[in-house]
Amino acid sequence: MPVIAPWPTARPAHITTGREDTDDAMAAGTTVDHLTETYRAHYRSLLGLAALLLDDTASCEDVVQEAFIRVHSARKRVRDPEKTLAYLRQTVVNLSRSALRRRILGMKLLSKPMPDMASAEEGAYEQLERDQLIKAMRGLQRRQREVLVLRYFADMTEAQVAETLGISLGSVKAYGSRGIAALRVAMEAPA
Repeated sequence: MPVIAPWPTARPAHITTGREDTDDAMAAGTTVDHLTETYRAHYRSLLGLAALLLDDTASCEDVVQEAFIRVHSARKRVRDPEKTLAYLRQTVVNLSRSALRRRILGMKLLSKPMPDMASAEEGAYEQLERDQLIKAMRGLQRRQREVLVLRYFADMTEAQVAETLGISLGSVKAYGSRGIAALRVAMEAPA
């Protein structure tokens, strides 16, 4: 019959399992002290790397600092202490790319500068002129209106207008000139 020993009152000092060995190996080279030392020793070279990718010093410093923070928070994934610098460098490159992408996107999304805005009075006057033009256009013959709209608002050539309406080029010119003359008279007449 086997002898059953009582439970020990204190935990054994260290029982090794395969998993703990890998955890120890993973943490061995990625301690905060090792990462800090690597960062201090290679700060200038990391800053130079960022400077080659970015254009302003402040952004370079931000990228290098952010790289340190990210590698620090993920230091348990760095298994080999010799690769800490490689992780820092790769993180600097990735963050620099992201910074450039954000700048390019920001430049694309920036609204175009607005032209000098007209005063409310000028805007109202333009609206009255537009309304008067629309009213005058409605007073034209159907073919004159079609030719003018296609020629000047749709920005078609006379040949394109002729093809679209199925009329001759001469007819397009005639309807166009008569329509413009009728618009001039209608726009100059007091409302």
